[in-house]
Amino acid sequence: MSEVVFHRAIIAVGAAFALLFCVVVVPPLVANPDILGAFAAGFVNPYSSGYSSDVIACWLILAIWVAYEASAHGVKRGWICVAVGVFPGVAVGLAAYLVLRSKQLT
Repeated sequence: MSEVVFHRAIIAVGAAFALLFCVVVVPPLVANPDILGAFAAGFVNPYSSGYSSDVIACWLILAIWVAYEASAHGVKRGWICVAVGVFPGVAVGLAAYLVLRSKQLT
Protein backbone atom coordinates (compact mmCIF):
# COMPACT_ATOMS: atom_id res chain seq x y z
CA MET A 1 0.00 0.00 0.00
CA SER A 2 1.43 3.35 -0.95
CA GLU A 3 1.66 6.22 1.52
CA VAL A 4 -0.89 8.24 -0.48
CA VAL A 5 -3.42 5.39 -0.37
CA PHE A 6 -2.72 4.95 3.35
CA HIS A 7 -3.36 8.65 4.06
CA ARG A 8 -6.52 8.74 1.96
CA ALA A 9 -7.93 5.60 3.56
CA ILE A 10 -7.21 6.80 7.10
CA ILE A 11 -8.65 10.25 6.40
CA ALA A 12 -11.75 8.74 4.75
CA VAL A 13 -12.50 6.46 7.71
CA GLY A 14 -11.87 9.24 10.24
CA ALA A 15 -14.08 11.67 8.31
CA ALA A 16 -16.84 9.07 7.88
CA PHE A 17 -16.83 8.39 11.61
CA ALA A 18 -16.87 12.11 12.43
CA LEU A 19 -19.86 12.61 10.11
CA LEU A 20 -21.73 9.62 11.53
CA PHE A 21 -20.97 10.77 15.07
CA CYS A 22 -22.31 14.25 14.34
CA VAL A 23 -25.47 12.91 12.70
CA VAL A 24 -26.19 10.53 15.61
CA VAL A 25 -25.00 12.51 18.65
CA VAL A 26 -25.33 16.23 17.93
CA PRO A 27 -29.14 16.49 17.49
CA PRO A 28 -29.96 14.87 20.87
CA LEU A 29 -27.17 16.88 22.51
CA VAL A 30 -28.61 20.12 21.11
CA ALA A 31 -32.07 19.15 22.38
CA ASN A 32 -30.69 18.31 25.84
CA PRO A 33 -27.23 19.85 26.36
CA ASP A 34 -26.36 17.67 29.37
CA ILE A 35 -22.83 16.58 28.44
CA LEU A 36 -22.25 14.54 31.61
CA GLY A 37 -25.61 12.80 31.13
CA ALA A 38 -24.72 12.03 27.53
CA PHE A 39 -21.38 10.55 28.62
CA ALA A 40 -23.07 8.49 31.35
CA ALA A 41 -25.62 7.17 28.83
CA GLY A 42 -22.79 5.19 27.27
CA PHE A 43 -22.84 2.97 30.37
CA VAL A 44 -26.56 2.07 30.52
CA ASN A 45 -26.15 -1.68 29.96
CA PRO A 46 -23.32 -4.23 29.98
CA TYR A 47 -22.84 -4.08 26.20
CA SER A 48 -22.61 -0.33 25.94
CA SER A 49 -20.42 -0.32 29.06
CA GLY A 50 -18.01 -2.72 27.37
CA TYR A 51 -17.80 -0.59 24.23
CA SER A 52 -17.47 2.61 26.24
CA SER A 53 -14.68 1.09 28.33
CA ASP A 54 -12.91 0.03 25.14
CA VAL A 55 -13.11 3.57 23.77
CA ILE A 56 -11.71 5.04 26.98
CA ALA A 57 -8.85 2.51 26.99
CA CYS A 58 -8.08 3.25 23.33
CA TRP A 59 -7.97 6.99 24.08
CA LEU A 60 -5.57 6.38 26.98
CA ILE A 61 -3.35 4.20 24.77
CA LEU A 62 -3.36 6.92 22.09
CA ALA A 63 -2.40 9.53 24.71
CA ILE A 64 0.47 7.37 26.00
CA TRP A 65 1.67 6.67 22.44
CA VAL A 66 1.59 10.37 21.53
CA ALA A 67 3.52 11.30 24.69
CA TYR A 68 6.11 8.58 24.02
CA GLU A 69 6.65 9.50 20.38
CA ALA A 70 6.92 13.19 21.23
CA SER A 71 9.95 12.47 23.40
CA ALA A 72 11.40 9.46 21.56
CA HIS A 73 10.90 10.56 17.95
CA GLY A 74 10.17 14.28 18.16
CA VAL A 75 6.64 14.06 16.75
CA LYS A 76 5.12 17.49 17.29
CA ARG A 77 1.51 18.63 17.82
CA GLY A 78 0.26 15.15 18.71
CA TRP A 79 -1.56 16.61 21.71
CA ILE A 80 -4.02 18.15 19.25
CA CYS A 81 -4.93 14.66 18.08
CA VAL A 82 -5.39 13.52 21.69
CA ALA A 83 -7.77 16.45 22.25
CA VAL A 84 -9.64 15.56 19.05
CA GLY A 85 -9.88 12.03 20.47
CA VAL A 86 -12.20 13.36 23.15
CA PHE A 87 -14.62 14.95 20.67
CA PRO A 88 -15.64 13.67 18.17
CA GLY A 89 -13.79 10.49 19.10
CA VAL A 90 -10.74 8.27 19.20
CA ALA A 91 -11.25 7.16 15.59
CA VAL A 92 -10.75 10.73 14.39
CA GLY A 93 -7.89 11.46 16.82
CA LEU A 94 -6.05 8.27 15.84
CA ALA A 95 -6.55 8.88 12.13
CA ALA A 96 -5.25 12.43 12.50
CA TYR A 97 -2.25 11.23 14.52
CA LEU A 98 -1.31 8.55 12.00
CA VAL A 99 -1.29 11.10 9.18
CA LEU A 100 0.54 13.69 11.32
CA ARG A 101 3.25 11.27 12.46
CA SER A 102 3.64 9.79 8.98
CA LYS A 103 4.34 13.21 7.52
CA GLN A 104 6.83 14.10 10.28
CA LEU A 105 8.74 10.81 10.28
CA THR A 106 9.27 10.63 6.51
